[in-house]
Amino acid sequence: MSWIVDYNSKLCSAAEAVERIKSNDKVYYSGNAAIPYALVDALADRRSELDNVRLLHVLLLGDDPLSKPEMAGHFRHNSLFVGPADREAVNDGRADYIPVFLFQIPRLFLKGHISLDVAMVQVSPPDEHGYMSLGVETLASKAACEVARTVVVQVNAEMPRVLGDTFLHVSEVDAIVEHSAALPILQAPPATRVERDISQHLLSLIEDGCTLQMGIGGIPDSVFASLDGFKDLGVHTEMMSDGCMHAIKKGIVTGRKKTLHPKKAVITFALGTAELYAYLDNNPFIEARPVDYVNDPRVASYNDKLVAINSAVEIDLTGQVCSDSIGTMIYSGFGGQVDFIRAAARSKGGKPVIAVPSTAKKGTMSRIVSTLKVGAGVVTSRADVHYVVTEYGVAHLFGKNLRERAEALIAIAHPDHRAQLESEAKERKLL
Repeated sequence: MSWIVDYNSKLCSAAEAVERIKSNDKVYYSGNAAIPYALVDALADRRSELDNVRLLHVLLLGDDPLSKPEMAGHFRHNSLFVGPADREAVNDGRADYIPVFLFQIPRLFLKGHISLDVAMVQVSPPDEHGYMSLGVETLASKAACEVARTVVVQVNAEMPRVLGDTFLHVSEVDAIVEHSAALPILQAPPATRVERDISQHLLSLIEDGCTLQMGIGGIPDSVFASLDGFKDLGVHTEMMSDGCMHAIKKGIVTGRKKTLHPKKAVITFALGTAELYAYLDNNPFIEARPVDYVNDPRVASYNDKLVAINSAVEIDLTGQVCSDSIGTMIYSGFGGQVDFIRAAARSKGGKPVIAVPSTAKKGTMSRIVSTLKVGAGVVTSRADVHYVVTEYGVAHLFGKNLRERAEALIAIAHPDHRAQLESEAKERKLL
């Protein structure tokens, strides 16, 4: 039990822990439901002492003090996935966005493309051997901790001990701050009628024994809620949600037919309610691994019949998918969409799917468009897109020429927008 002595010797306050951060340092901190808020707040308190500290992270939830206008010059975000907390700063030019496939983020650190001075992560209390779990977000945190000059952890008694390749030993960290607080929760609103209709079309692409990858939102939740009657489904996904948990509890998701990690649900982070976080704790059915394994298209494709369902901001009539920006405004990031679209395309019997409501802004704007907005980023290329699903049906684009694609996509657009899309397609000589 010598690790206990080591643990106690590294205990300090949050203020003392962040004193290790210097001007011009590059600091990675965990995101989603694993943000080490005590450390972030303590770092914000040092604003007047620091200049040009560059911050790297994935999605940040809630209010981020380091993104506020008064932090300009002291802290600058280099966001690997933009969210509500830093979206304004990125689009105001006070922060930066790094476009990157999610599975390649650890490579940025491990191969030295981005050097890290400090890693700040949130962990569970140590077990009897001195190992602390990264809990609800493994993602790139393990890689960051492996290469950073200094590793600071916030030990939170509320963090579940998630199993898998998620552990840091006390000997691997430099400073330990004990600060317990409830993890942020994501309480999904009830699915809309459109989302439920889309999920019914998606069910036609799922069969017994499939392995599913789905993300966040009403469409994935509706799919999980509609799986009654399916047998032996599997899960290999970046994010685990409450919907996934309920499908496991119902016995619909068993993993028995999986060709990679059978009888395991493989994830890299979880986001949901307190019930989900409690379910993850010491649960041997759930195996969390770093994102460079979970999202690697080559690895994920070893799951036969992998059905990957992802969303988009807009899709043009040739099948190009924009999902990280609205025109020139950066909205989110690449995330794992391309990772899993390509994995499902390689999977034996796999199906890569983009699922979107046909309209936005209360029906006034079609998400299927003749051309993407000026400045919109193509996240998923038209060659990668196989299936597109809206509440009006399924368009199968793989192997189709541009004319056939335009016809198929117009057929699943909202009826109010089809005439205009057809006219614009003719102007483009697509029809």
